[in-house]
Amino acid sequence: MADAELYKQKLNELLLTTAKQGASDLHLSVGRRPTLRIDGVLIGIQKEPILTPDDVEGLINTLLTENQKKVFFEERQLDFAFSFEDKARFRCNVYFQRGFMSAALRLIPAEVKTIEALNLPTILHDFARLSQGFVLVVGPAGHGKSTTLAAILDEINHQRTDHIITVEDPIEYLFVQDRCIISQREVKLDTPTFNSALRTVLRQDPDVIMVGEMRDAESIATAMTAAETGHLVFSTLHTNSASQTIDRIIDSFPPNQQSQVISQLAATLVGIVSQRLIPRIDGGRVPAYEVMLVNSAIRNLIRERKSYQIDLVIETSMQEGMSTLNRSLVDLVRKKQISLENAELYSLNPAELRILLERL
Repeated sequence: MADAELYKQKLNELLLTTAKQGASDLHLSVGRRPTLRIDGVLIGIQKEPILTPDDVEGLINTLLTENQKKVFFEERQLDFAFSFEDKARFRCNVYFQRGFMSAALRLIPAEVKTIEALNLPTILHDFARLSQGFVLVVGPAGHGKSTTLAAILDEINHQRTDHIITVEDPIEYLFVQDRCIISQREVKLDTPTFNSALRTVLRQDPDVIMVGEMRDAESIATAMTAAETGHLVFSTLHTNSASQTIDRIIDSFPPNQQSQVISQLAATLVGIVSQRLIPRIDGGRVPAYEVMLVNSAIRNLIRERKSYQIDLVIETSMQEGMSTLNRSLVDLVRKKQISLENAELYSLNPAELRILLERL
């Protein structure tokens, strides 16, 4: 690969391979072959040579505009979206490691799938019918939080006449407007920062607001205030469970502000979905999830800072549409969709999981 045109051709081949193989990610790193993540497992593309520093630099330069190159070399890392010939879209992060360029490219499906197509719980349809409140989708990176939010937003798009505003870094799913007006704002392209976009969002006549990720106390506070003033607000956090999410939100603020935050959170929070994508026995991945719906019992536990008791309320409120992660894992094992080993691996309480499985 000697010049820009050859690097462009090679990048196109790699992106096409990523899409055809059903991979979620493509990694470009010096000293390794281009590597795909398929069903959660990293697999080197054996027909490709090991990448040299010049190879990785050439491939990354093909991805970047001149302005993006400038920002990348100044900040040593960059998030952006890349569209590949109208065939696929990628969320990209380029960065330096040990002085060498590297890249991680996540494939964003062109089609926004429905809640049913994603095997998500039907209670999520209720979130799409809300007029106001605060809804969070949480879980580790790469476990489908953005995809779940996109499914809920697209249902609103097809069923309601609202103004949906998203603030993302970068924009992931591109929505086709149906009954709703959808304004998608990308950080750095359409607005300088998350917080500057959130500070002005209420002046843009929104009904529904989606914040790609709540990164600090200011963005959390603004999201809760928007929910408090009669809007429906969706966002994500990198937390493992509903109870941990509540603690993380409260602990993001200094002690002198926490009582106000607790009050706001108890008043605005409607539900939290925590999800994991588990490898299927027959290939692919399937979601396991915890669903917490805020009822009077949970509202009181938030106010009293007794989040450690929330798991028990979820366990005893399944008739309301709630679900613990272990119950979801047990259901997938019972249906022979996932292995017992993977259920234990992804469980936050494997001992309880084994007790539940023994009752089958």
